[in-house]
Amino acid sequence: MRRLLPAAVLAAIVAPPAGAQQLPPAPAPPPPPVAPPPPPTIAEGVTIAAVPVGGMTAEQATVTVRTAFDRPMTFAFRNRRWRATPARLGAVAHVSTAVERALAAWPGERVPLGVGIRARRIRTYVAYLERAVSRPARSSRLVGLRRLRPFITKARVGIDLRQRVMTRTVARALRRHARGPLALRVNLIRPSVTRSNFGAVIVIRRGSRRLYLYDGMAHWRTFKIAVGMPAYPTPLGRFTIATKERNPTWNPPDSDWARGLGPVPPGPGNPLGTRWMGLSAYGYGIHGTPNPETIGTAASHGCIRMYIRESEWLFERVSVGTTVFIVRA
Repeated sequence: MRRLLPAAVLAAIVAPPAGAQQLPPAPAPPPPPVAPPPPPTIAEGVTIAAVPVGGMTAEQATVTVRTAFDRPMTFAFRNRRWRATPARLGAVAHVSTAVERALAAWPGERVPLGVGIRARRIRTYVAYLERAVSRPARSSRLVGLRRLRPFITKARVGIDLRQRVMTRTVARALRRHARGPLALRVNLIRPSVTRSNFGAVIVIRRGSRRLYLYDGMAHWRTFKIAVGMPAYPTPLGRFTIATKERNPTWNPPDSDWARGLGPVPPGPGNPLGTRWMGLSAYGYGIHGTPNPETIGTAASHGCIRMYIRESEWLFERVSVGTTVFIVRA
């Protein structure tokens, strides 16, 4: 059996010799690090404005929802496209509020995303679209002759953007998180005059002694006529029908060849026949004649003569303002 040494003897053995330097006690080891708790996440299946955010942290969900909301809205009209961000349209999404609700939501819950609207910003952008697409209607006009036939320009339909309707439509789309393409709402303005409804145009070929009637640009009918004799030629140029008169009275012009002649009332012997279509060239006109044998010749004092029945037919199909071209051909 081992014998234990007395405590005094042990202390003498363990104690450092006199004058020796004592070492400080060793420091206590640091406590092990405590890991912070993980941030809370959103329940599975939760969406914010149809954007899946299940399993995300608040920071992740905020970035995801804001990125989705900031997608630009597309506007479409025919083959043209415009894009504008929600910020340009004055829309502000309340993302933080929606994310807070999502953190407390049940699995599969649909969380709405509120949107603030600045109507003035939308109106400003809609006014920009109005300038881009709107235009006035343009009617067809007669520019002249091409190959002795009337040439009439094409009409153009006018476009008017419905600005109030578009402002409401854009605001509604932003609140619903729709991004288009959003069709522009417009009114189409029909031109009053087109090639199809332009009306009658007359082309008189003085040399051929023919009157050609056109319905717009489409040939309608041709008439044999008499024109002015060499001493009193039918004038060339572009004129209009200035007056129309049924059963006219013939009043002699202030000219040497008519000196001494008096007015001729309506009737079978009237030099104007039964219809008078006076031109904007004073003293000249288109009329019937009681002398049908002169048709096809240069026999008048400058007027255009027609068979009486044909002059009556033409009278019903032209109006004051109808254009009349007289050319050499």
